[in-house]
Amino acid sequence: MKSEQRLGLLLRQQGWTLSTAESCTGGRLAARITAIPGASAYFLGGIVAYDNQYKTRLLGVPLTTLEQYGAVSSETAQAMAEGGRRVFASDLSVGITGIAGPSGGTADKPVGLVYIAIAGGGNTCATCFVFAGDRSAVQRQAVTSALDLLLSRLSVTDSKPPLPGHRP
Repeated sequence: MKSEQRLGLLLRQQGWTLSTAESCTGGRLAARITAIPGASAYFLGGIVAYDNQYKTRLLGVPLTTLEQYGAVSSETAQAMAEGGRRVFASDLSVGITGIAGPSGGTADKPVGLVYIAIAGGGNTCATCFVFAGDRSAVQRQAVTSALDLLLSRLSVTDSKPPLPGHRP
């Protein structure tokens, strides 16, 4: 069974909803999730915010976060995930930002650097990866890692995460 199928089963079993906020993956995570028939039962939507002004406008990423840490950072990935969760009122949201290449990397932030954050259940956690390969390979690995992180998160959680302002 594919990761996205397992994810769908777990989301259905737990009655949870999911949204995505993607940058360097260009909507590929949402595409993998929605390739599964019946995904509308748990997937509410996604935003691809490639340009920083849309990370701010659509997802509410603070301009100060982008200025202080950059678009490719743990802080930005977390703000993207939290913004996606807020926009869609989903139980969980994934934020992905990184440098897919072939250009754009620096000594501090090389090509292949990707941050993936998951917001939900009262906390937001980001994980840093450095993937090898060309642009397509980096994007594929980022999507696969996001699915793996979601599966891990759902496998260790037994209660539905509270939505801000919806539950005591």
